[in-house]
Amino acid sequence: MSAQNVWQALARPGFLLSGWPLRSIGYLIVSGLTGLLTLVVAVLLLSAGGLLAVVVVGIPLLGAIALLGLPAAVVERWSLRMINVRPVPDAHRTPPRPGLTSWLRTRFTEPVTWRELGYAALLMFVLWPIDLLAVALGVTVPLALLATPLLLATVGEGEQVNVLKTYAVTSWSSAFAACAAGFLALVACAYGLGLLAGSRGALARVLITPTGSQLGERITELTRSRVRLVDAFEAERGRIERDLHDGAQQRLVTLTMMLGVARLDAPAGPLAEQLVRAHDEAGMVLVELRELIRGIYPPALTNFGLAEAVDELAARSAIPVDVSLTVPQRFSRPIESTVYFVVSEALSNMAKHSGADRGEISGDYTQDRLTVSICDNGRGGADIDAGTGLLGLGDRVSVVDGRLSLSSPPGGPTRIVVEIPCQPLPNSE
Repeated sequence: MSAQNVWQALARPGFLLSGWPLRSIGYLIVSGLTGLLTLVVAVLLLSAGGLLAVVVVGIPLLGAIALLGLPAAVVERWSLRMINVRPVPDAHRTPPRPGLTSWLRTRFTEPVTWRELGYAALLMFVLWPIDLLAVALGVTVPLALLATPLLLATVGEGEQVNVLKTYAVTSWSSAFAACAAGFLALVACAYGLGLLAGSRGALARVLITPTGSQLGERITELTRSRVRLVDAFEAERGRIERDLHDGAQQRLVTLTMMLGVARLDAPAGPLAEQLVRAHDEAGMVLVELRELIRGIYPPALTNFGLAEAVDELAARSAIPVDVSLTVPQRFSRPIESTVYFVVSEALSNMAKHSGADRGEISGDYTQDRLTVSICDNGRGGADIDAGTGLLGLGDRVSVVDGRLSLSSPPGGPTRIVVEIPCQPLPNSE
């Protein structure tokens, strides 16, 4: 039930026994009080701004009236969660620079600010009295009717009590009849308040939800920021690879050569044995460092391109792999590294989990789409949620607007297909 909005909850048999009537009342109270408070603030700003306009100080106060929709919309987005857990997106742009001036310029020039001002005006002058009056009547009328027998026994001393100050009850039969009517009124008011809350929520959602063009602008902005982050990440990874290759690796090569020379010059004995072990250990560390550098950003990918780098991966694979990858073009570094590491992880999974004795890598670039397929003849049954790294591969591919699909029926074969819409680099053929 918590995942349903109030419209859907109204149609359920358990509506009266659920928390939705109270949620509806809470939403209407918050909206009504927000409208009343917004009206009070608007009147104060208008009064103070009008009086102080002659000394310029009042002009900013009058301008602040145009921003009253911002806090009203914030409260509305929060209170809407009482009756509909689907959040309303905030379409406000992030100011390009810090500071009040940049913030004000951004707010006054975006359409959503004026949409929210229109909602605040409707809330101030029309909606808030309806909300609070509906709650007052919907709560007090049923409770007053239900309490008629108790009021007749206490306040009326068993003789007479005025229900809602209009209807005189002078007998116990009339009192219990009023109590029965209270149950009916309770049911009617619960559904009525729920219907009103649903209608109010739908209206508010339409008024403060960004339009398609505004959402498109946000999506475009987010897409561009994601591309910038990917480019920055690839550039940083390339820098780390160069620093390790040109710095730490060269130093380690020099150390290995020095240990080798010392090993040859040392006389037989304990010192020579320690130099042998140190030389061998330095050689192992050098091999591990080279593997680490290759894992950060493989030199073959940088120097020769995707096809040659994939050939190198296949040559190092523990399982024989046939490669038929026709990609004569070069692509951007994020595209090439994404495909490379997907193939690397797929080959690793193939060796560890598939039970295959043969694999195949194929692909090409056609119709502005780079497609690469990795297939094996193993037992199949691979699951993207099984913790074998496939979920992470899907996330990596999605960053460059690509798609990863998996086919792995029990008994095999397992096939991973990566499709990435992209354009080759200029003069890459």
